[in-house]
Amino acid sequence: MTERWTKSYASTTQPMALPKLIDVQLESFEHFINESLSELFEEISPIESYSGDLKLFFPCSAPEVDGFDLNYWFGEPKYSVDECIDRDMSYSAPLYVKALLYSTDTDQPIEQEIFMGDFPLMTPAGTFVINGTERVVVSQLIRSPGVYFETEEERTTGRPLAMAKLIPDRGAWMEFETRKTDYLTVKFNRKRTVPVTLFLRALAAIEDGLGNQLLKDGSDKEILALFEHVDTNGEHLYIAGSIEQEPPWDPDKSLAEQAILEFYKRMRPGDPPTIDNAREYLYEQLYDSRRYDLARVGRYKMNKRLNLQNIVPLEHRTITQHDIVRLVERMIKINNGQEGPDDIDHLGNRRVKTVGELLQAKLRVGLRRMERVVRERMSIR
Repeated sequence: MTERWTKSYASTTQPMALPKLIDVQLESFEHFINESLSELFEEISPIESYSGDLKLFFPCSAPEVDGFDLNYWFGEPKYSVDECIDRDMSYSAPLYVKALLYSTDTDQPIEQEIFMGDFPLMTPAGTFVINGTERVVVSQLIRSPGVYFETEEERTTGRPLAMAKLIPDRGAWMEFETRKTDYLTVKFNRKRTVPVTLFLRALAAIEDGLGNQLLKDGSDKEILALFEHVDTNGEHLYIAGSIEQEPPWDPDKSLAEQAILEFYKRMRPGDPPTIDNAREYLYEQLYDSRRYDLARVGRYKMNKRLNLQNIVPLEHRTITQHDIVRLVERMIKINNGQEGPDDIDHLGNRRVKTVGELLQAKLRVGLRRMERVVRERMSIR
């Protein structure tokens, strides 16, 4: 039987190599081990006692740890992947951290290695072995952190009423709305609603860490001047309308301090309203990187959407006055028909949350719990 001859028109004789599809999982876990763990230790350092006489530092960039080799590392796994499957055990490695304790009772800080526990490791196949069973962490397709603009049609006139959601990766949500009677509101952390101008005045009472403050005293003149180039529709003046919804102010006192007190009263009606409490509350909710984080992708998206690329650096992952002012500007433009809303379902507004980020979120919860326990132990020593 004669052999059949086949003529090939391919430009190359080499077949295309198949991509290694689990690289996404492996690279994400590698980034978690090398970078994300370091970020978590940076977040909780230092753990300070209530009296201030003890400070515990993990590997971080604080000036107090200069000259000390604080780091973390993994030991060797006790068993191989196959042995763990055969013995119904978890494939893991011990995690060690070198920590530093400062005490007012001693002249020299105490440096010590701490065993943090056995940490599950990813196998070369992109899986984890837990109690002898292979498990996989599935990546999630989620809405990206940032700001999103939508519209709702007014029933009587048919005009669009702009809405905006400022969604962080971690922290308080803010929802902005346009009311039918031509004023803007903000719902903070899904609680009570306040006029947006009251919120802007409250922001003037605290520095946002960026340096170039837009709001200094929170006066009517200052706020109206910020939006005079966009709030130009004589029939619908949104900033003036928002100011009318505010409570009466005492002209002999600081407007910014009165506004932050009023804001605090509405958000925390059961707590004593003092300036210190109000400042601390707003700082923790918006400016404390331990509690509020846009994440790098959230800051990138917000800078792009609000045209802040040359104003707010990507490393600044908390809220700034520029963010809120530009957000309100765009809402007014949408209300006036100068700009349109976002397509919420567009894949450009979504991102993949990989195994490293999911593990970091879970570990953050555990380290926060450990932080509280350590602080309580410090107080009863």
